[in-house]
Amino acid sequence: MSDYLDLPAPQVRERIARGVSGWPVLGGAVAVLLASAGGFIVGLQQQGDAAILSFTGVSFVFGLAALIVLAGLTPVAPGEARVLQLLGRYTGTVRTDGLRWVNPLTNRRRVSTRIRNHETDVLKVNDADGNPIEIASVVVWQVEDTARAVFEVDDFIEFVAIQTETAVRHIANSYSYDSHDTDRMSLRDNADEITARLSEEIGVRVAAAGVKIVESRLTRLAYAPEIAHAMLRRQQANAIVAARSRIVEGAVGMVEMALSRLADNHIVDLDEERKAAMVSNLLVVLCGDRDAQPVVNAGTLYS
Repeated sequence: MSDYLDLPAPQVRERIARGVSGWPVLGGAVAVLLASAGGFIVGLQQQGDAAILSFTGVSFVFGLAALIVLAGLTPVAPGEARVLQLLGRYTGTVRTDGLRWVNPLTNRRRVSTRIRNHETDVLKVNDADGNPIEIASVVVWQVEDTARAVFEVDDFIEFVAIQTETAVRHIANSYSYDSHDTDRMSLRDNADEITARLSEEIGVRVAAAGVKIVESRLTRLAYAPEIAHAMLRRQQANAIVAARSRIVEGAVGMVEMALSRLADNHIVDLDEERKAAMVSNLLVVLCGDRDAQPVVNAGTLYS
């Protein structure tokens, strides 16, 4: 895996933060606020400065404490997490959805853990043979480690985009668009193997950001416009040669079978010269790209 990209080891990994359900905390804090408001009102009705200051001061302290506690309530939606940071130090990640309560002094950063798509632009690169091609891909990915996604890279979304484009360019440079050697993989003929290697390479490149690659696929693969016509003619020529080879192979088999059947059934005895003529005529008929015009021989076999 280090052949693709040699990144430093991650300095932080995700761990689950300590948190409690926010609903009991919400109920208790609201009750304290109401009690503080009532105590403040009662204190204003007391006789004497000392009694007023005592009631209002205690009510204010309890009300302020309730407000601080309420500041720790954190709603977490399904498909997202909250990364907690206290005075610059990572303290954990909240993944449980619902209303949660955490330390009110922590900084809570929302990170989506939903599955996302990233589609690259159409890239113009050279394949292994030096031919310019146009290639694009779509990558399905998901944040797996929220701590690494937040603290190991500046912007994990941009990081995924850049590393995906880099991997697509590297794959395109490593293979030919169309291979004429059956032992070599090509971008066009080995799509499943190529996409598997693309997913592997992207996965290695984005692992430092805590991202998991679900799947990747090539969405566009074509020769560049300036050589597309020439490559089309070459493909057509290769197809014609392959078809002709198959036709000749079948025709030779049919001629061999015809001569063998004639000899086995003793239908006619042919010397070597007439066998050669028969082979020539049969090959012309079987391999020609037009219908043969029959010629009726009204004389003997030799005239």
